[in-house]
Amino acid sequence: MSELNKLKTEIKESVIHEQKDECETAESHNSCMMNRREFMLFGSAAIVSASTISLSLLPGGAHAGEAKAQVAGYPRLKIAKLSELKDNKVVDFQYPDKKKGSQCTLVKMGVEAGGGIGDKKDIVAFSTLCTHQGGPLMGTYQATDEHRTLGPCPLHLSLYDLRRHGIVASGQAYQSIPQVLLEVDGDDIYAVGMMGLLFGRHKNLLDA
Repeated sequence: MSELNKLKTEIKESVIHEQKDECETAESHNSCMMNRREFMLFGSAAIVSASTISLSLLPGGAHAGEAKAQVAGYPRLKIAKLSELKDNKVVDFQYPDKKKGSQCTLVKMGVEAGGGIGDKKDIVAFSTLCTHQGGPLMGTYQATDEHRTLGPCPLHLSLYDLRRHGIVASGQAYQSIPQVLLEVDGDDIYAVGMMGLLFGRHKNLLDA
């Protein structure tokens, strides 16, 4: 092997080794797994319409800040008024349709959250069906100190962290609870999309 080829091989091996070490650290794991700020959320193969909204990423994390989420095909549904919300009082609604599995809840948590809207970025909405086996989570919202959770599920005690995009905090579930993407227009709050797949569906937007 020529000296030039040998040098190229050594450099390549060194770069691969450094990348492996970097991905193995806890802090950089998310960087390796989630390296795009732009992402598409498609509800169906046929894209009816599309709009771009700002999405606040989870606070305190490596990717905290603003991201752009493009929602396609989802209905724009008015679900609440800013002036009528009270801290830690939930508002139940159905989205993206009125069919089975569409139960959701909106809450003004009083603390900043990933995907939150409003002046404090504390207003969020989520599905209320557990991602494990579809257990009912409606009425299980809890505010304890700085923690805001949904659950535990009555079936297998899964608990979801609503400040961090509904990630699993404990229990047997292994998928985050689907988060409803929200938009503010004056005093009105609209549901405009969904992040994550609703339990029991092969796609969020079912055929009519």
